[in-house]
Amino acid sequence: MSIQQRFPAGPDVEVDALLAELDVEPEGGRLKVGDERVVEFLVKFARKLLAPAMARRYPELASLGFFLRKGEIAKALRSIETSGDALRFPRGLVFHIPPANVDTIFVYSWALSALAGNPNVVRISSRSAGAAEAVLEALNEALKEAHPVIAQTQRMVTYGRDDAVTGALSAACQLRVIWGGDRSVTEVRKSAIGPQARDLTFPDRASFAAISVAGWEAATPEQRRDAATGFYNDSYWFDQAACSSPRTLFWVGDEAGARRGRSEFLALLSEVVESKQFVVEPAMAVQKRVSAYGVAAEGHVTEIRFSGNAVATLELAEPTSVPREWLGVGTFPQTTVGNLAALADVVQRKDQTLSVFGFDRPEVIEFVHALAGRGIDRVVPFGSALSFAAVWDGYDLLAEFSRLTTVTV
Repeated sequence: MSIQQRFPAGPDVEVDALLAELDVEPEGGRLKVGDERVVEFLVKFARKLLAPAMARRYPELASLGFFLRKGEIAKALRSIETSGDALRFPRGLVFHIPPANVDTIFVYSWALSALAGNPNVVRISSRSAGAAEAVLEALNEALKEAHPVIAQTQRMVTYGRDDAVTGALSAACQLRVIWGGDRSVTEVRKSAIGPQARDLTFPDRASFAAISVAGWEAATPEQRRDAATGFYNDSYWFDQAACSSPRTLFWVGDEAGARRGRSEFLALLSEVVESKQFVVEPAMAVQKRVSAYGVAAEGHVTEIRFSGNAVATLELAEPTSVPREWLGVGTFPQTTVGNLAALADVVQRKDQTLSVFGFDRPEVIEFVHALAGRGIDRVVPFGSALSFAAVWDGYDLLAEFSRLTTVTV
């Protein structure tokens, strides 16, 4: 059961040997919640991600770099400060299984678990490339200046479809973090975890965007252009495959105003796509057409428009006809609803993020109260859908990655 070590970079190792190394008392003692050795390492790593050359190659890594700045880390740690009878401690070995289609999600999950003081093993897919490779390179570079405890407690590895390796890591962990959809969760759960361990799962999710017609009409030309740019970033990074990328666009308000707004928004979005020089590969262009015509054949769509290969809009027959599956990058079903209350009728439990433009905060708060937890875990402005936070899918991750001991004597 040999696995490739990606961070710290090193020779292939047997899984039993890796687990034995993680079980040894590290130099300087075991990690604690908010351990300064981890904080220092993450801050240095973040600086490498924010370097101009890295940001130009992989702009999505800038968000990760900002997330790991010292001030952001301190804010996250303050959120789990305890008082009174409660003391917070690391949970134990955490085994992360991130998706292959979002190259950076594993870093957020791992970083928060490390901040909670846990030893970690992260499985990096052999299909990960680009940004993931750049992240691993930056991690190994930052490791040269790090306290030895980082290398002694943190592992990122790659191995093929090997149930024996997954089984051994699952049996050894106290918490298993599974990303990648319903199928991945079900498959990984075939490997048992210990009776004291638990799973933290991130199954299939769908996300939407909503534009207030009144808010759009009141916006300045610059604000409208910024909205199109933010929507582009939310949608086209990760090829619209991220769980938080919007897959349907709702216009909220009167129909006539929505028609005018749609036309202008589509023109602005097309300009942004062209300026970013986004290229849709031929296979993806075919995928988009197959998906769009398939949704139409099922009676869910009344009109389809292709703006080159990069943007496709589908007019939904009914707001409730929302297709929650991925249709291909740059494919946007859209419809108009009279108010946010009507949108509440569309939401299901699996719906995760609502990106909004032109709404007042009280409107949004009222909408979220109407949902009462039935769906939508986060509401964010355009351009922030992919901005990871310590609270994700309704989980307070730092709290999940740690445990409490109460002392009442």
